[in-house]
Amino acid sequence: MKSQNVKTITQNAPNIICRPDVPEEKGQNGPTLAEIRERAFEIHTERGGIHGCDLDDWRQAEHELREKFNESIDGRQKKK
Repeated sequence: MKSQNVKTITQNAPNIICRPDVPEEKGQNGPTLAEIRERAFEIHTERGGIHGCDLDDWRQAEHELREKFNESIDGRQKKK
């Protein structure tokens, strides 16, 4: 079996798998995966680094950033 080009970042972060062959989202319709990943790690850290809450952290980060994105879009539309 051929190994995939995957690396794990462990410095100051939980085990996060990065796949260089998968492009990041453009962020035109919401936050990018990188932004969600960064916010999820901040939430994880704020929570005291408790393991086992990664999905909750990801969903909270996604929710917060989508709300922020939608508010910025609504603000731009009102100015037109």
